[in-house]
Amino acid sequence: MFDFQTKFKRQIEILGICLSDDARRPIRISDFADFFGVEELTIKRDLQDLRSYGIDIHSSKKEGICLSSELAKDKLVDIILDYTSLNHNDYALDKSTSLLVEKMGHNSLSILVNIQLCIDRQEIAMIDYNKIGSEIEHNREIEPLLIFQSDGSWRLLAGNDGKMKQYLIDKIISIRSTGKNFSKDNYDVSDLFKYSWKTWLGQEKYNVKLWLSSFWAERVKPRMLVAEQKITRQDDGSIIFECTVNSLNEIAGWIVSRGEGVKVLQPDELKEMVINLAKGTLRNYIERKSII
Repeated sequence: MFDFQTKFKRQIEILGICLSDDARRPIRISDFADFFGVEELTIKRDLQDLRSYGIDIHSSKKEGICLSSELAKDKLVDIILDYTSLNHNDYALDKSTSLLVEKMGHNSLSILVNIQLCIDRQEIAMIDYNKIGSEIEHNREIEPLLIFQSDGSWRLLAGNDGKMKQYLIDKIISIRSTGKNFSKDNYDVSDLFKYSWKTWLGQEKYNVKLWLSSFWAERVKPRMLVAEQKITRQDDGSIIFECTVNSLNEIAGWIVSRGEGVKVLQPDELKEMVINLAKGTLRNYIERKSII
């Protein structure tokens, strides 16, 4: 990372920590200097730069470093996109960030920053997590590994009880570092999503073969949908698409949503799954017609 990127990343992290409801206050310039391992003058310049960006952040003897006014939602979205691009420059941008800010407000940035700090420092985190409905699990210890975006949501990949799990970031109510360290070497993240059609984590492997019409062939050929995919062109312009996935449910949903022109050749289990999904969808409209 270039020096200017490190500087910009630190400034956003200063902002995120100041926005955090779990931060110990008052936060002094000396606290940030110790935390980031820089001179106090550097932190003062960071605050000055943040003010030049239109962020009303100041330091006082009584209250320490804090924001005098609330950040606008559009500015929060821009800051989060900047921050995530500094840490993860291969993510496609969509409405997930706007939805995150809409739901969580300033907590969206503070939680992302605190997660990333734990990732960078390999520190075990404690989270309060909204599991289902209003059910909240308090004080769950996790080992944060990776922030990623999928299916219109920002997600956290983390270790818990020796297993890798996904957490929806918009369901994390609070996060704080325990100060205890863990080793990322205990986890093999690099190949984790290798056989995921979307985001499913699993050790299963299914060999899949599909026939795609010329219409869908033109849309699929330029894309890498999954690792080690194989495409064989047919004389009529259609293709045979072969791949290995770890979940038939995910790819079955994708096939049904494409409609005509995508046919399962193997395995039979996937054929049956697609047929049942399509029949279920059709029944919705048949039943509705009889009611109307």
